[in-house]
Amino acid sequence: MKRSVSVLVILAFLAPLIVAQDLSSRFNAGEMRQRVIRLSSDEFEGRGPGTEGGRKAAQYIADQMKAAGIAPANRGSYFQNVPLVGLKADPATELRIAGKSGTETFRFGDDYVVTTGAQSDHVAVNADLVFVGYGIDAPQYKWNDYKGDPSLFRGKILVMLVNDPPATSAEPQLFGGKALTYYGRWTYKYEEAVRRGAAGVLLIHTTESAGYGWNVVRTSNGSWRYEIARTPADKTPFVKIKGWMTNETAKKIFGNAKLNLDDLRKAAQTRDFRPVNMGTTASLDLRSELKRLQSPNVVGMVKGSDPKLSSQYVVFSAHWDHLGIGEPDKNGDRIFNGAYDNASGVAAILGIGEVLAKMPLSERPRRSVLILSPTAEEQGLLGAEYYATHPLFPLSRTAADINIDGVNFFGKVSDFSPLGANKSTLSGLINEVASERSMTVKPDTRPEQGF
Repeated sequence: MKRSVSVLVILAFLAPLIVAQDLSSRFNAGEMRQRVIRLSSDEFEGRGPGTEGGRKAAQYIADQMKAAGIAPANRGSYFQNVPLVGLKADPATELRIAGKSGTETFRFGDDYVVTTGAQSDHVAVNADLVFVGYGIDAPQYKWNDYKGDPSLFRGKILVMLVNDPPATSAEPQLFGGKALTYYGRWTYKYEEAVRRGAAGVLLIHTTESAGYGWNVVRTSNGSWRYEIARTPADKTPFVKIKGWMTNETAKKIFGNAKLNLDDLRKAAQTRDFRPVNMGTTASLDLRSELKRLQSPNVVGMVKGSDPKLSSQYVVFSAHWDHLGIGEPDKNGDRIFNGAYDNASGVAAILGIGEVLAKMPLSERPRRSVLILSPTAEEQGLLGAEYYATHPLFPLSRTAADINIDGVNFFGKVSDFSPLGANKSTLSGLINEVASERSMTVKPDTRPEQGF
């Protein structure tokens, strides 16, 4: 699912990292536009990782780096291959709930979606359901939804609410106030379930709490889902079942357990909440298509000018993948072209790299610049995660990352929101450049989305 869509003014970030001059004239707007058009063309089939269109897109980006004078960053190669496992759930899979009112069956796609962390083409689960509120254990907020005997969670399917518990008038900054914290992320909730030894997770979706409609959940989980491949020696635990269900489905399941979802949702908003064994059993016989593949991060580098500081790196990143081919729209078009998200971002970092590469060495930034286009962002930031755990240059020598996920398409603007800058040491530089350009730096306008 989409993590962030941000509008950034590229030069406002670029200027403090190089020299006090206006570089606008050095960018070739027509060439950058053509890169967006080419990357979002039907030829690349929506740039799905592991597809022929995705392979072509990655090769095109590498070719553009070479033509722009951007050096390969991985020992003479523009590629850092990321090993992935792809799974596509059988849409005929049924979720069966046996409760106090009998057995109910729910349909994949319409009522729920599910995949597996087992990296296997067949997983069968028959487990009790336990409602754990928001599924959060956050000592710094004195919050724990996992009270009680640890055996209550082992081998169970945990039912959770998405997002964070809401702030109150007494605690306006509880879990960041209006802003979404990592505890509200579905990724965290899966990770915490793993730590508790759970067999699976079912998240209760609402458009208000998730920030997107069920159609996004359905589309994102109705086709191929990817994970970084585990090696045979990797004993990292996982949950067998990772799924979402609609609020309507959840109400039926809670009703079958003679429980009221609205009442429990309200109870879960307090520290006194205790997990509830729902007295119902969920069973799934999940069969999936499985494929193992490699999909590359595309990486280029421009050497910095300072003999000492050039061993440090500033990263400009923009993921190259999009949603590939999926369900047809009303016109029968099945290709998700992704011009804004994120062909525009890739064109931007290629433009930045090209400008820097063509500058005399003495005029370049003091630090070296890594142009990084990760894969599988739409699958959960997988290419970025892989780079973070397998960095080409030590993270201790990585000074900053400027990530571009969708480029300003409004034209000339007077303000912008540098997302995440307040959690880094870049704020001072950004404010300084904004002042020079008579621009207003604004806070995140939608902090509840967790961008």
